[in-house]
Amino acid sequence: MIKVDKGKCIGCGLCANICDEVFEMGDDGKSHVKAQKNLPCVKEAISSCPVGAISK
Repeated sequence: MIKVDKGKCIGCGLCANICDEVFEMGDDGKSHVKAQKNLPCVKEAISSCPVGAISK
């Protein structure tokens, strides 16, 4: 299960740019998981998150 730690997320939007089928930016300025899809871009988003807020 893909999760975003709201306490760590700084709202940079990188994950949504890298993998927009799975991540979106919410009204709170933080990343949200919009779909649980096992796509290659999820791994890239996890490794690209500057604060390590995404886990799987």
